[in-house]
Amino acid sequence: MTNEEVKNRLTEHFGEQLKNFEEPYGMLTFEAPKEKNIEVLKFLNEDNELAFRFLTDLTVVHYPAYQGRELAVVYHVHNLVDNIRIRFKVFLDIAKPDVASASELYSSANWQEREAYDFFGVNFVGHPNLIRIMNVEEMDYFPMRKEYPLEDQTRIDKDDEMFGRGGTMGFGNTQENNERIQIPQAEKEK
Repeated sequence: MTNEEVKNRLTEHFGEQLKNFEEPYGMLTFEAPKEKNIEVLKFLNEDNELAFRFLTDLTVVHYPAYQGRELAVVYHVHNLVDNIRIRFKVFLDIAKPDVASASELYSSANWQEREAYDFFGVNFVGHPNLIRIMNVEEMDYFPMRKEYPLEDQTRIDKDDEMFGRGGTMGFGNTQENNERIQIPQAEKEK
C-alpha cells in the first residue's frame, strides 16, 4: 500500500473535509476538522484495506500566532501489516481546546491524552479519567505552551527565537509560517 492509495481512500470517503495533504520525509500528513477526529480514526482503524490499528503517538503542538488554531493535536497511526505510518492534525482554539477522546478506540490514547492535557491543556471530551499525571494538581497553567519566557531575559546567550517564541526565523511564531522554509539548491549540495 502506498501513500497515494491511502490518500485516495480517505478522499473517497471524506471528500473535501480533509485538506493540506503532504508527504514530509515520506510520511503522509493531512489535516482534519476537530469534529471529525474520531470519525477519521475509526475509518482508518476499521477499513480492512487501510487497517491503521495501532496509535503510535498522540501529541500536541502550540502555534502561538495561528489565531483560532493555536493548538494542534497530532495523531500518528500505524498499519503494522503493510508497515505504513501516517499523521494527521486537528487544530483547536486555545480559548476552548475541546476535542473528542480517542480512548474508546485505542487503549494507548488513555495515557497519551492525559499527558497532552497535563502539558498543553487540551480537554479530551469523553476521556474516562482526564487528570494530571506528571505535574502537581495545584498547577494552574500548562508548561508546554509557548506563553512564558524560557529564562532570565537579561541573558544574551539564550534566544527565545530558537525555541519558537518571538523573533523572525519562522518556528510557528508568524502566521505566514504555514509555508515551508526553502533551502537554496547550492546549500543542499554542500
